[in-house]
Amino acid sequence: MPSDLVIVYHRQPYEEVEVDGKIEFRENKSPNGIVPTLKSFFGHVEKGAWIAWKEAEDPSNPDFERVIEISDHYGDYTVSRLPLTADQVSSFYHVTSKEAFWPILHSFKEKYNYDPVDWPTFREVNWAFAEAAAAEAAEGAVVWIHDYNLWLVPGYLRQLRPDVRISFFHHTPFPAPDIFNVLPWRKEIVESLLACDVVGFHIPRYSANFVQVARSLFDVDVAKREKVPDELIFDGTALVERSVPTQISYGDRQILVSACPVGVDVDFISQRAEEAETLEKTKAIRAELGDAKLILSVGRTDYTKGGIEQLLAFERLLERRPDLRGKVRLMHVSVSANRNMTAYEAIQGEIEQIVGRINGRFGSLEWQPIALISTAVPFRELVGYYRAADVAWITPLADGMNIVAKEFVATRTDEDGVLVLSEFAGAAVEMSAAVVTNPFSHRSMDTTIDMALDMEREDKRGRMRALRETLRKYDIKAWADEQHRLFEAARHVSRVSSDVRPAA
Repeated sequence: MPSDLVIVYHRQPYEEVEVDGKIEFRENKSPNGIVPTLKSFFGHVEKGAWIAWKEAEDPSNPDFERVIEISDHYGDYTVSRLPLTADQVSSFYHVTSKEAFWPILHSFKEKYNYDPVDWPTFREVNWAFAEAAAAEAAEGAVVWIHDYNLWLVPGYLRQLRPDVRISFFHHTPFPAPDIFNVLPWRKEIVESLLACDVVGFHIPRYSANFVQVARSLFDVDVAKREKVPDELIFDGTALVERSVPTQISYGDRQILVSACPVGVDVDFISQRAEEAETLEKTKAIRAELGDAKLILSVGRTDYTKGGIEQLLAFERLLERRPDLRGKVRLMHVSVSANRNMTAYEAIQGEIEQIVGRINGRFGSLEWQPIALISTAVPFRELVGYYRAADVAWITPLADGMNIVAKEFVATRTDEDGVLVLSEFAGAAVEMSAAVVTNPFSHRSMDTTIDMALDMEREDKRGRMRALRETLRKYDIKAWADEQHRLFEAARHVSRVSSDVRPAA
């Protein structure tokens, strides 16, 4: 049976677990996150499908299960799994996506590496995704494509199935033309995105940048521009836009351009934060700390996350404030983004070296200033640390959104704790009550961490109340509702677009 909604995403929507020699498909350990949110959309359609890739030694092996049926509490849906060899995965994902696209998306030109890119393989993999989506989609279905490693899918899919509505959502930043146009495949990528009915981003800055890029490469007109809501205009952050294009025209097509920040499931996280197990964990953490304050930093080992810059700021903190020695501890969670890439190994090595130096300089038998965690912390355990932390120190150099900042606020039903947030994280646009910092400035980083550690109780409560109010307004349900609205709006825009098509 054809599907009314087809979600195209590189990750499979479950965990594969081997039990007694057989593979079982289990729901993700944490209901919090983008994958469970996407799966929830299957509850709104009669039939849904998910397209993902799975590594296979021999893609032509007839025993490889390309299509499986999943039944969980989100409903019944089909998963089409594209068999990719290890070489294809390395080329498509590790090299092209991570070494070429990732640094450009985050405006790190100096990290960009064009030479090893195998563009024909990237095209081949994207074509396979498009073919699978075309095969699954019902007449007039919505095909919802996610993230930059599938940039070419919309263009291929439009060729295969001109009847479907195509929506694309970016989970990363999108840079201005002078950065994006470094990519030699820029026209092919953007022309594919212009085959969409909807192109979505987290915040207005990213959608404005996309339109500027499109206009730099093609004859694209802005058909509609709207004022940005007041709550997304925060003068303390570098990512503010005051008005944004919401509809553009290209040839005979009308394309909706959306800016809607992904949120978190506030109720789910808040409930976890109030569970007896969490409160016991929090109590144990606080008991181990004594009267010391806990600064919590959670992120991936990636040059965009600013881990090295943050550790150097912590070292300066201990240098200029001897009164804090023995009285503050930094829990720095830095999980390897990809162990197969030497660039991330080098960052991890430098982080470990800096942590060792700081602990050696300032530590004692009774107190170590930094606890470095290099493995993923289970979400249930992480909630306990969120609750125990005096400060959440989230200072990426560039970040599409930053869900950690939102998770921290969602746990603080006690209206305590301080969020220090980089102005270059997309989340800073909506979280104006945070202590916003510039991670490129020593003075800003030093001033804001001092401010967070010394903040009075009433100031903390006022800021946290405001943050929680914003979090509820832009929670994951609000994001989902906006995506549903866009799917329906695309139906109307597509119809208008087809009506104005010139006769052959």
